[in-house]
Amino acid sequence: MLGLMSEKTIALVTGANKGIGYEIAAGLSALGWSVGVGARDEQRRTDAVAKLRAAGADAFGVPLDVTDDESVTAAARLIEERAGRLDVLVNNAGVAGGRPEEPSTVDLETVRRLVETNVMGVIRVTNAMLPLLRRSAHPRIVNQSSHVGSLALQTTPGVDLGGISGAYAPTKTFLNAVTVQYAKELSGTDILINNACPGYVATDLNGFSGTRTPEQGAAIAVRLAALPDDGPTGQMFDDSGVVPW
Repeated sequence: MLGLMSEKTIALVTGANKGIGYEIAAGLSALGWSVGVGARDEQRRTDAVAKLRAAGADAFGVPLDVTDDESVTAAARLIEERAGRLDVLVNNAGVAGGRPEEPSTVDLETVRRLVETNVMGVIRVTNAMLPLLRRSAHPRIVNQSSHVGSLALQTTPGVDLGGISGAYAPTKTFLNAVTVQYAKELSGTDILINNACPGYVATDLNGFSGTRTPEQGAAIAVRLAALPDDGPTGQMFDDSGVVPW
């Protein structure tokens, strides 16, 4: 298996069984890459892999719950046994808190749950996969952020980011800060790490109220995953370019 995989770019997308994550996996597969579909739900993961393979993709399932240490460790072991390295990690898995989300009334358990997945999950998976990424000639990390995590946009008069968000938006701000620190730590390596803003995409995260399709939302993550060696690092992007922190 290692010999067969040596010439292909190996990618892992978390939360890839549906929505934007699935379309990211599809977009990376279209580049001719071998893509791991990371998901905790076995049936949805199996169905997603089957659908991708039916379309000609080189996809494989990776059982992965980003909130569980053992699950993440097992996922890293699976990829090591399959390919010996990881070239691209897309931390896409995330959850929303629902409404109301005013900070004065938000349920603290909701905040903890969101931080566990949206921030700690990214750190947990990234740290588990870093040894495999360091074996890659062109390693890339893409974290799925959001415009609502931008403090600059949140404090710009006239910018409408959908109202008050006392739990979800702060987790994306937290994630942005974590990404900056990873970029500083990895500055002397070949690993490029950036955040992607998919826009307001219609997914179950927002009750399908978004105005963009999952395929449109996936485009920027796919582009960041395929950056050249002299590409940017430690920044946040949407389809139009750099998004301010």
